[in-house]
Amino acid sequence: MEQITFELNKWVEESAALTKPDKIYWCDGSKEEFERLMEQAIREGIFLPLNQKSYPNCYLHRSHPSDVARTEHLTYVCTQNKDDAGPNNNWMDPKEAKEKVGKLFDGSMKGRTMYVIPYLMGPVGSPYSRVGVEITDSIYVVLSMHIMTRVGKVALEHYEKTKSFVPGLHSLGDLSPERRFILHFPEEQLIWSVGSGYGGNALLGKKCFALRIASWIAKNEGWMAEHMLIIGVEDPEGKVTYIAAAFPSASGKTNFAMMIPTLPGYKVWTVGDDIAWMYIDDEGQLRAINPEAGMFGVAPGTGPDTNPVALEMLKKNTFFTNVGLTPNNEPWWEGIGTEPMDGILNWRGEAWQKDGSPIAHPNSRFTTPLNQCPTISPNWEDPLGVPISAIVFGTRRSKVVPLVFQSFDWQHGVFVGSSMGAETTAAAVGSVGVKRRDPMAMLPFCGYNMGDYFQHWLNIGKKLKKPPLIFRVNWFRKDENGNFLWPGYGENSRVVKWIIDRVYGKADAVETPIGYLPKASDINTDGLNLKPNAMEELLAIDKEGWLNGVKEIGEFYSQFGERLPKELKEELNKLEKRLSGI
Repeated sequence: MEQITFELNKWVEESAALTKPDKIYWCDGSKEEFERLMEQAIREGIFLPLNQKSYPNCYLHRSHPSDVARTEHLTYVCTQNKDDAGPNNNWMDPKEAKEKVGKLFDGSMKGRTMYVIPYLMGPVGSPYSRVGVEITDSIYVVLSMHIMTRVGKVALEHYEKTKSFVPGLHSLGDLSPERRFILHFPEEQLIWSVGSGYGGNALLGKKCFALRIASWIAKNEGWMAEHMLIIGVEDPEGKVTYIAAAFPSASGKTNFAMMIPTLPGYKVWTVGDDIAWMYIDDEGQLRAINPEAGMFGVAPGTGPDTNPVALEMLKKNTFFTNVGLTPNNEPWWEGIGTEPMDGILNWRGEAWQKDGSPIAHPNSRFTTPLNQCPTISPNWEDPLGVPISAIVFGTRRSKVVPLVFQSFDWQHGVFVGSSMGAETTAAAVGSVGVKRRDPMAMLPFCGYNMGDYFQHWLNIGKKLKKPPLIFRVNWFRKDENGNFLWPGYGENSRVVKWIIDRVYGKADAVETPIGYLPKASDINTDGLNLKPNAMEELLAIDKEGWLNGVKEIGEFYSQFGERLPKELKEELNKLEKRLSGI
């Protein structure tokens, strides 16, 4: 233990010498520590207590108005070779990055406390779990990491066995967007983040470690770190089938992870809502763990009709960031299910002017413990994970992409995932509603060249004895008047039933140029108030739209040059030929 402790202590001392804090505090993860730091955070105005009768142990945090979402344009992957980072990442030379950003860290913690947070990603006792240590000067980060990860003793015990940890250095700096950088050094398995207190940039166990750094480690070690939810779907006979699904942020992912099926006899168990680490076991089966212990979800749109499970889950032990505040001292956001009352404050803490401006920021968030989710799976902390039978890719597309289709095989499924386009949301800084390619919903999170990432997916498929079936879904298709054709939410269980029936060979499908589609009659629509011919429209193949997509995919692929696997070029050519034949 002495050598391990020496390595960790050495890094902490070096970080302290650089940032020059007044004090160093090692977090133990205890309830007493949480309560003590929360009292301090309230005194300093970092957290505001909410109505403790209706929302016990719940608090509001308001971030700086310039610091409300992931800053992808200021997020870098710093590899020795630029091509290893790939065109999907901003790149900076590691030496240049440390010199440039090291100046921003120099003295950044003067007058502040440096908190050292040992944390465990993954279930306690799992061979697939990993240790990270985040250094930060933000109490908000410390308290959030208490919820999102397993902090303290359990992490150090795991560290003692594995002799490895991923270091992450974070400082609020002066919160200036001009001096804000999120840096990843995959070859060193190191993270630096300065100038932001927003969760996606500052909770380094989340996207930084669990996806960007972990994806690099996974490529080298033969496993997968994916931006995926994990659910178990229980049928009326009690059989549970596990599905991993990739949706870009703010595209219904959390709602899907906590779905209440409308089909009688079905139940969805939540294993995870955001990240999946997947491994091949000794039997050649793909298994998944959720590395997180909490949820960091988008508040707007979470309501009694869309996600009643989440709404119930958020009533205690939850942090709300950048939501509105009612005169009753309760959180409010668009879609919560009630009308805004007089005297409500917007996310900046200002009186709302009833001028059409949002009360909650479109990317306002909740941070809440996963173990209090009403639909939490009994197996969510199984050290060996859960067996994955199907992988689902979904994006927000108003046209072209049908309600659901299945890939022909694993290789075609990798093509389907690698080529999917999405309409952008408020989860990242920039324009909303613009279409962009977002392969496997990993474009902002893959820590290396996506050409190599696609090859890694293909390689994993060759090692699986029974690869999960791969599907593409789209709940957001609209008609010519801009109305949604599919009701979504709990009704998505009707589509999930077809997916599961395909897994077990119980459902038919029609072979089309893009994959296997259900017939309109294969999806149970009993009791749905769909417009006439809605199912035919939802499952129609838009030949012109897909051929335009072929061109766009080809352009997207071209940026990866020789790193793009030849198998994906072949799949693109085959798609074009199949489409030309109809």
